[in-house]
Amino acid sequence: MTHTHQLSTGRTLPSIGLGTWKSDQPNETYNAVRSALKLGYRHFDCASGYGNEKEIGLAIHHAVSEGEVTRDELFITSKLWNAFHHPDDVQPALQRSLNDLQLDYIDLYLMHWPIAIKSDVGFPEKGSDFISLDDLPLNVTWQAMETLVKQGLTKDIGVSNFSVKKLRDVIAACSIPPAVNQVELHPYLQQGTLVDFCRDNSICVIAYAPLGSGDRPSSLTKLDEPSLLDHPTIQRIANKHHVTEAQVLISWHLNRGLSVIPKSSNPDRQALNLASLKVQLSEEDMADIALMDKHYRYLHGEFWVMDGSPYTLENVWDE
Repeated sequence: MTHTHQLSTGRTLPSIGLGTWKSDQPNETYNAVRSALKLGYRHFDCASGYGNEKEIGLAIHHAVSEGEVTRDELFITSKLWNAFHHPDDVQPALQRSLNDLQLDYIDLYLMHWPIAIKSDVGFPEKGSDFISLDDLPLNVTWQAMETLVKQGLTKDIGVSNFSVKKLRDVIAACSIPPAVNQVELHPYLQQGTLVDFCRDNSICVIAYAPLGSGDRPSSLTKLDEPSLLDHPTIQRIANKHHVTEAQVLISWHLNRGLSVIPKSSNPDRQALNLASLKVQLSEEDMADIALMDKHYRYLHGEFWVMDGSPYTLENVWDE
C-alpha cells in the first residue's frame, strides 16, 4: 500500500493527513498539530474557514524552530472561503492564511465549496447573502487561483466538494487543471463515478469525514444518522484483523488509492490512525464494505439551501 500519491504536477502528497476542522478549544489545535508532528504526520489539512490557522501556524513554527521537522518535509493545505470568490479577493485571502500559518507558501490551495457568498458575510443566514454562479462563475475564481501558482504563493491548486459536472467545467476552461478534489467519502458514500472520473483525469482524491465526522457541530447532525464505526461489517473486519474500526475505515480509503484526512486531537488515536498504513484488507473485506454504500452524506449541504438562495441540493451536488 502506497504511503504517498503523486499529484499531476509531480509533487508528492502523503496518503494520511491530519484534519483540523472542529478543533476549537483553546490550544486544542496547537497541541494536536505538535503531537501529530512528533508521530510522523507531515500532511495537514487546514482552512481559513476553520478559524484556527493561527494556532496551526504557531505549532508549525515552533516545531521547525526546535528542529523537529523542516518546512520542505511538510505538506500544508488551506482553502479559499466562499466569501472570497471574486478575483480581487482571492490573493488577499491566501495572504491572510499565509500570515496566520507563518508560511511563505502553502503546498495546496483549494476552493472550499462551489458556493459564492458576499464578501461581508461570514456564514450566510438569508438568501440575499449568496451570489449565484451565473453572476460569479467558478471559472472566474479558478483563473485567479491559477495566478497564485504563477506567483509562487501555492505549489498546487485544487477544489473541494466538486461534482463531475463542475470538474468538467473547470477543466474545459483552465490552463492549470485541479490537482486535487477533496470530498466527503466513506463506505456510506463511496462515490465510485466521481472517484473514477478524477482518476481518469489525474486528479487526486482526498477523503474527508472518513470516519463519519461524529464530532461535528450539533447544528450539522441529524438524530437518525447511521454510524460507520458501529456497523456490523466494519466491526467484524476490525475483529478479524485485530485492529480498530477506525483503522478499517482508513485502510479502506487507502486500498482505493485515495488520500485521507481523519481528524483527532488525541495522540493515541492519531498514532492508531497513522498505523492504518499497515492494515491490509482482503479483496473479500473490500467487497463486503462495497455493499454498505447508501449514498448518505453527513455534510449534506442543506446549510446552503434557504429561501432566496440560488443554491439547491440538486445544483450543489448535481444529482
